[in-house]
Amino acid sequence: MRFGNGIRLIGAYSLLMKRVLVRPEKGRIFWRYFFIELDKLCIKTIPLIMIISLAVGAVLVIQTASNLESPFIPKMYVGYMVRESLVLEFCSTLMALILAGKVGSNISSELGSMRITEQIDAMEMMGVNSANFLILPKITAATLFNPLMMLISFIFGLIGGWLMVIASGLITVEQYVDGLQFALNLYYIVYSMVKMAVFSFIITSVSSFYGYYASNGSLGVGQSSTRAIVVCSFMILIMNLVITNLML
Repeated sequence: MRFGNGIRLIGAYSLLMKRVLVRPEKGRIFWRYFFIELDKLCIKTIPLIMIISLAVGAVLVIQTASNLESPFIPKMYVGYMVRESLVLEFCSTLMALILAGKVGSNISSELGSMRITEQIDAMEMMGVNSANFLILPKITAATLFNPLMMLISFIFGLIGGWLMVIASGLITVEQYVDGLQFALNLYYIVYSMVKMAVFSFIITSVSSFYGYYASNGSLGVGQSSTRAIVVCSFMILIMNLVITNLML
């Protein structure tokens, strides 16, 4: 029974995306809502991303420096390992899991509220493709802009590590900077940005799916938000494994 329910969910999700991923009927209206969603889902999330990245960068410096006690290992490897940890996993995968909770619940709750108040039904009665009108700007804004947020997270993670180096004196600033420059592979940044774009599509599309088909009043809206976060997190972890296997 559960397997059958899963197949039905995948089918319903695919049919919804078929309605969403079409050319908007009115481009001017689409771009107006695109920038509204860009501000709501992405730009307003930047302060949270900055604070978390600063803290994680600082913690990585402490943890790495504390575990490199051997005198035979150059201290510059602290900066190197902080950079690699940030660019390969934290700034894409872990940040996407954080966004799944914040952005995913926001999208699911918004669409769920519109569903139970029959606003979506009213749009359908007027002949509007409500799925395309409501969901496409969200998917487009997040998928295009969130890779840049990954870069912002990466930069502030490095800054957080630099601030901790100055404050703690575990290593010198010169050693930290040398580690950041050592064996730099720009392909890892491209890889991380690709992952973030895929994760952003998953977050917005899955959250929209659960919100769009919410039912049973306000309780159903809360349940749809919870399911959206759980499914998004699971899909992010699965796709992280798939993309890593394909690109690295």
